[in-house]
Amino acid sequence: MIKMFWKWMPISPVVLGLLSVITTTTGAMSAAGDANALPAKTGTVQQQDTEVQLSPENAKSESVAQVTSVSQLSDVQPTDWAFAALQSLVERYGCIAGYPNANYRGNRALTRYEFAAGINACLDRVNELIATATADIVKKEDLATLQKLQEQFAAELATLKGRVDVLEPHLETLEKQQFSTTTKLNGEAIFAISGFVSGQDADNADIPRNTTFGDRVRLNFDTSFTGQDLLRTRLQALNLNYFSGEGGTGTRLTEGTLAFNGDIGDEDPENNQVGVETLFYRFPLGKKTEVTFFANEGEVEDFVDTVNPFLDGDEGARGALTKFGSRNSVYYFVPSGAGVGVTHRLSDQLELSLGYLSSTASNPNAGNGLFNGSYGAIAQLTFQPSDRFTIGLTYVNAYNNLGEDLAIPGTGSQKANLALATDSPTSTNAYGLEASYQVNSGFLVNAWAGYAKSRVLGVGDADIWNYAVALAFPDLGKKGNLAGIVVGMEPKVTGADGAIANLFTEIIAPQNRDSARDRNTSWHVEAFYSYKISDNITITPGLIWLTAPNHDDRNNDAVLGVIRTTFTF
Repeated sequence: MIKMFWKWMPISPVVLGLLSVITTTTGAMSAAGDANALPAKTGTVQQQDTEVQLSPENAKSESVAQVTSVSQLSDVQPTDWAFAALQSLVERYGCIAGYPNANYRGNRALTRYEFAAGINACLDRVNELIATATADIVKKEDLATLQKLQEQFAAELATLKGRVDVLEPHLETLEKQQFSTTTKLNGEAIFAISGFVSGQDADNADIPRNTTFGDRVRLNFDTSFTGQDLLRTRLQALNLNYFSGEGGTGTRLTEGTLAFNGDIGDEDPENNQVGVETLFYRFPLGKKTEVTFFANEGEVEDFVDTVNPFLDGDEGARGALTKFGSRNSVYYFVPSGAGVGVTHRLSDQLELSLGYLSSTASNPNAGNGLFNGSYGAIAQLTFQPSDRFTIGLTYVNAYNNLGEDLAIPGTGSQKANLALATDSPTSTNAYGLEASYQVNSGFLVNAWAGYAKSRVLGVGDADIWNYAVALAFPDLGKKGNLAGIVVGMEPKVTGADGAIANLFTEIIAPQNRDSARDRNTSWHVEAFYSYKISDNITITPGLIWLTAPNHDDRNNDAVLGVIRTTFTF
């Protein structure tokens, strides 16, 4: 019996399917042909209003040999509702016979004799399929082995069943008490040890040799309502705002600022106070367009490809250690704030990004607000002709109101940060060219150049340049590791109207106030190595070397050491 059961298991669906098709094909055809027809009498073929009595012998003589193609049945058309079923029975299973005149008579009632003959032919065919398909499919030895294994692992199977029984009520409890069906929580914590080991700042004063320890902690609540959109609410606490320019918490040096720092020039450290750092909603608009609305602290990297893979990551949580090493400095002309970003795929290789952000959007005072205060508008075409090569063309138009934000926060000389250095309104048109080429899976070359024409309103213009070459070595030594080297010139004023120098405040060192241009050229050299301890912990030691700080060779080279540890969960 067991052997017969195993043989019939694979073929039983075929039998049931054939029986259902036969009864459906014949009985339903009769009903479809004559909705008012009565049930057929034994030994009768009913057609319209005429009955022809058939004995079993007559019924047998009326049939012909098995047909091999449905086209042999002259009264069956492709438009018939059961044509596909008949075609399958005839050409796949070979168990349909017709009448001598090549008719199927599908609209007539089915006699019991005809049903018996049809089902017998199909069962014969099924027996052939069973004999063919199940030959040696299960051997007696296999069944014995299976039974032996079941006996040997009886204890383990019982244990597994017990565990499942225990987990079921726990799962039910979790489903009832889960945090949210639409919101996921993910977090990030950065611990950083850093300090200058040598050098002088923009005032030609020795930089204090203090070692500092700080942190930045973020909790992201990511909510999706449709599966394709994202509402992100980010809580943040930090105390990393040293080495931030004029803040009095570090040095009077705007070069080499760490990418995970707090607000540049903030004289009131946050001291790990928890607040809403980012709030935005992103959703698709059609198949090729994505729109993001920022209510607070929107960033360019949230909707624009900065064309610096591996090095520009989550505002310093991974990748390069400094703001300058993370991306082209022209991106920093767009302040973090409220606004909108749009990304549209023009083709598989070409993408257009547009955005507008304002840092004074929530300020109702005169000269502020969403459109009258500080803002940055950006447009970028990103072209990716292959998986290895990407190039970006960037344009930024920005307005900075009364020095409330640095023009290019955390990068470049004090003079290049005109809005801070002059405490005057400035407008800027900036242009950037970025490129990335993947030589192989373990080596990428990134490069960028940026030019800005900044105008102190009613005073004059300044030309500001920056450029860099960066090398990235992903998976160096271990999968998930990353080594990086960045060499370049942070933003420098290469030409300017002399009248701008008359506006320089105490932020500019006295020996530099006589000219609106930077005196010399400073080089930014950065090297780091991120080592992945586990899926959740990465430690990154690195060095930042600034030659001629503040683009002034009268200042001794500065060297900043950093050890960044990033936890993700």
